[in-house]
Amino acid sequence: MSISLVINGFKKYMILFFTSPPLQPFPWSRCSVPKLKRSVLGFLPVLSWLPRYSLRDNALGDLTSGISVGIMHLPQGMAYALLASVPPVFGLYTSFYPVLVYFIFGTSRHISIGTFAVISIMIGSVTEKLAPDSNFPSLNETNGTGGVDLAARDAYRVQIAASTTVLCGLFQILLGMMRFGFVVTYLSEPLVRGYMTGAATHVVASQLKYVFGIDPARFSGPLSQVYLLIDICRLLPETNIGALVVSLVALVVLITVKELNTCYEKKLPMPIPIELIVIIAATLISYYGDLNSQYNVSVVGEIPQGLKPPSPPDISLWGSVVGDAFAVAIVGYAINISLGKTFGLKHGYKVDSNQELVALGLSNTAGGFFQCYAVTSSLSRSLIQESTGGKTQVAGVISSVIVLVTVLQLGTLFEELPKAVLACIVFVNLKGMFRQFLDIPALWKSNKVDLMVWLVTLVCTVLLNLDIGLAASIAFSLLTVIFRSQLPRYSILGRVPGTELYLDTDTYEEVKEIPGVIIFRSSTTMYYTNAELYLDALLEKSGIDIGKLLMKKKKKDSEQKRADKKEEKRAKIKVNWAFDQQGTGSDQDSEIGSYGDNHITQAASTGSESESGKSADNSTHTIILDLSTASFVDTVTVKILKNVCVFRHMCCLTLFVSTPVCVVEQLSIAGFFCESIPKSCLFATVHDAVLHSLRVHGDKDRPQYECVLDMSSTTKM
Repeated sequence: MSISLVINGFKKYMILFFTSPPLQPFPWSRCSVPKLKRSVLGFLPVLSWLPRYSLRDNALGDLTSGISVGIMHLPQGMAYALLASVPPVFGLYTSFYPVLVYFIFGTSRHISIGTFAVISIMIGSVTEKLAPDSNFPSLNETNGTGGVDLAARDAYRVQIAASTTVLCGLFQILLGMMRFGFVVTYLSEPLVRGYMTGAATHVVASQLKYVFGIDPARFSGPLSQVYLLIDICRLLPETNIGALVVSLVALVVLITVKELNTCYEKKLPMPIPIELIVIIAATLISYYGDLNSQYNVSVVGEIPQGLKPPSPPDISLWGSVVGDAFAVAIVGYAINISLGKTFGLKHGYKVDSNQELVALGLSNTAGGFFQCYAVTSSLSRSLIQESTGGKTQVAGVISSVIVLVTVLQLGTLFEELPKAVLACIVFVNLKGMFRQFLDIPALWKSNKVDLMVWLVTLVCTVLLNLDIGLAASIAFSLLTVIFRSQLPRYSILGRVPGTELYLDTDTYEEVKEIPGVIIFRSSTTMYYTNAELYLDALLEKSGIDIGKLLMKKKKKDSEQKRADKKEEKRAKIKVNWAFDQQGTGSDQDSEIGSYGDNHITQAASTGSESESGKSADNSTHTIILDLSTASFVDTVTVKILKNVCVFRHMCCLTLFVSTPVCVVEQLSIAGFFCESIPKSCLFATVHDAVLHSLRVHGDKDRPQYECVLDMSSTTKM
């Protein structure tokens, strides 16, 4: 009774503290209480929801969900430990410690943190690369033949996995504290799905040796999977029949029951835990049938009871695993945040991307000190956690308790479990990843560039290994962005009759171009990689011959110079005549002066007509640039826009429309606007610019432009 009172009192205190109105800070205090509270709740999200935890609404669902997920943790933890090339018990450790850390720091309520096939195989590639069997020779005292010192090899591999995991966690914590949660945006969905599919092929190849009971050589570097498959095919005549029979029976049972779970998921209160059932049955059959001794079927082996004390990582290994650790950090976070945001959107709560980085990093860092390897969220376990009624991460704590009981008391019971059964569990759980091959026809119909990213990622991951393949895939994905920006779609816009809408004339048949007005738009922002293409497309689509315009301008300038010289000469003659004919040549003066004035007027009129664009050679009098797609400008863009504005001095009035305020500010800073290019050439809409152009060039049939938008009056520079 007293314990219940204490718990209730603590719960009420926590609710009052975290729901009470903020206190006013002291006037000399820089760190206010509200800021401190927000910081604490942001770093420890558990404090924001645990005090409000409702036993009536959530306890039963979390209990059922936690038991279901905990049962799944056992077979998956041991199976995925084989992918990481560490003893199975370390997969159980990995299913325990990180889950508790994420309970405190995580922001998603439904994802299940723990072992995952892709991350496990990435860790396994590191452990096998740095600790191959050839580095641990031993002499068999019975027959004098050579062998492998399994104890020394496994101990060193655990040390490598733990050190890589700690470094991976530190990367994630650092990125989270620097607010680099957006880094995952560089991993597009086609890239992630193609990478996971490629990693699934690595998983399958690595587990074939347990299915066939053979011992292929270990290969590393590019094309290692090809060499591995060739070696497996070479060793197929040496297949262990006992291991193959166990694998086939386990596969048939697992696939059948999994399909039944899928078909009757709405009728079953919880999925049939077939993995656990198969593990128990296979262990009993192996123990009483003595499969290891009689048929040489490889089994799990010794599983120590209890938990291991924490130990510091081997920092000397960090130089060898830094690239792999960073790749694991990015891939693990990408999987975690994509799954977390999916459940958050479905259930109406926010998942903080930066806090998720910190939570996952702390889970990996703390787990690495307890000989765990890197973790992320699992799709299959997360779906079970949500579908069986899980509401909060309390379900994760309950699942970790089940794992703890297994490690402390029941672990030794699984020592006779055949490794082939664990390999089959891995195969069956990869079904969702291999179904991603269905992305190919879908992407072929929707977006062929994304299809290229998916296929290139798959091929690079399979042929170049997981680390180099990821780097090559990201590089190719970024190249597609550059190519897309370099090859945008350029359009000439026309007006929809009776409206103020202006659409692409090549796409819509009913739109009509405005006579004498060229309205030009690019589908993407203009910067140094496509600026020259922008100018070339403008000249091509508008039909403007820049060479002809330059020749015309030079001819006009030379004619103007000759006229100025003639006028200067006539002025001198006039002065001399006045001195010679003082008092007698007033009529001639008047006649000559009248002739000079008329000539200047005609020259000015000609120049004015040329300036306004009334040229016989080119009917275009206005160029309107729609800059609505621009998000920034660089120095090359400014130069190109100035070159376009040269048309103002040749034959065309150049106007800019729909220019974002940030772009206007950047143009001002770059010194784009001047006396010849005033800010009054900026307009809010295409229609406003068209009306202004028609008014300037004297089209009486069009409505007069009433309001010229001067961005200088609305934009604060």
